[in-house]
Amino acid sequence: MMPSDAGVLDRFVDWLPTTLFFKRAASWILVPYWARKTPVKPLPGGPHASFQHGDNVQCMMNLIMPLKVKSPIGRAEAALAIAQNKDAIYAGLNNVGTVHFARFVIVGDNICMFSVYDGDFTNYIRDFIATIGSVFDAVVGLVEGGDDVIPCEKNVDAFIQWVHERDLYQVPDTATDFLRDQEALNGDKAVSPVNDELTLLPRKLVLQLRANPNVSLGSGYRAYPGFSAAQVRERLELGW
Repeated sequence: MMPSDAGVLDRFVDWLPTTLFFKRAASWILVPYWARKTPVKPLPGGPHASFQHGDNVQCMMNLIMPLKVKSPIGRAEAALAIAQNKDAIYAGLNNVGTVHFARFVIVGDNICMFSVYDGDFTNYIRDFIATIGSVFDAVVGLVEGGDDVIPCEKNVDAFIQWVHERDLYQVPDTATDFLRDQEALNGDKAVSPVNDELTLLPRKLVLQLRANPNVSLGSGYRAYPGFSAAQVRERLELGW
């Protein structure tokens, strides 16, 4: 067995962050102290802007809407609102024409809409709400801040912004790009050297996940099993 190059003190310092005591102490004391010293803004939701056609296919929306009534009654009201308006909502999604799939999920005291669509986020939401805005009011009315955009079909631009603010920030597939997004939000347009120690937990990463407690990890897996996107669109006579 070869002797370790690390001394006793070094091994102790490396071991300490793995202990439950240290993690709790850091969460209660160290992270709030960092947050006061280095305020961090929440990053905006939705996919990253891209000019590549392939990156604008099968984009994700992860819409998290906190319910006003945080109890089994509030969750039951949300489930009932979806059930009563399901056919109209699905018809609206069909009319948009760029949606691959969508589903509603209750997670804790949140009603969530997860969908995959092609193209631009703003056009997707605008087309959807223009088609069934009055129906979706029944869902939005149960959500915190929803009254500010009802009726949705008469407040389209405000509704698009409302959805964007509740759409999860999508962490880039490359870990260092997460930190670059954070720097860009603070007005730093320069490309930082890739010298972040990602074998540890960077302070910037911890603070950003404090500001964005819910995130989507990566852009997700996208594929048409057995068929290319071009083949599918050609068979549907949609063109590219």
